[in-house]
Amino acid sequence: MQVTGLLFDAYGTLFDVHSVVEAGRAVTADPQALSALWRQKQLEYTWLRSLMGRYEDFWSVTESALAFACRQLGLQPSDAERRRVMDAYLTLRAFPEVRAALTRLHDLPSAILSNGSPRMLEAVVDHNDLRSHLTAILSVDAVRTFKPHPAVYALGPARLGLARASIGFVSSNGWDVAGAKAFGFQAVWVNRQGAPLEELGLTPDLEVRDLAGLAAALGR
Repeated sequence: MQVTGLLFDAYGTLFDVHSVVEAGRAVTADPQALSALWRQKQLEYTWLRSLMGRYEDFWSVTESALAFACRQLGLQPSDAERRRVMDAYLTLRAFPEVRAALTRLHDLPSAILSNGSPRMLEAVVDHNDLRSHLTAILSVDAVRTFKPHPAVYALGPARLGLARASIGFVSSNGWDVAGAKAFGFQAVWVNRQGAPLEELGLTPDLEVRDLAGLAAALGR
């Protein structure tokens, strides 16, 4: 793989969405189930809102997904408890290898390209002290639709000033990798869970287990 710049998905790729489990303990004895259902509905609502042309930013989508998950699981958190669980998205933990991998990749322009709202992304980047490793933080809010819409991926080449074919798009989400590949990026799948390839007729250019594997594959 030869790339002149990198775009990183945020949630599940740089930041562990299931680090909300700790906050979830305040409202349920099974925070893992809450986290899994919350994430599932969060993604579903982004796709549905894109198809319906009814955009709301990712904070609102995440809040709606949490409300559904609580109702599905028979939970009745107070307003204060729900706010604390929501606020966990502003302080998600970066995966253990992220900082070192970004340091190894420092010679390449690197940006986040995420469904997250600007406020959410700024907060989680600063919480993990990663700002110095990033050229830009790009949110779908600029085009008011969600991945995998091509308009979202187009934000990357426009900001980095690079041809799409020279950019490596890095995501742990198989559907996101497929969207990036269809757009014309070199697609890197960070397959943290050893999941099967999505049946979408598109294959990533590189599959690694974590970002350390990406740095190694790029000779860093």
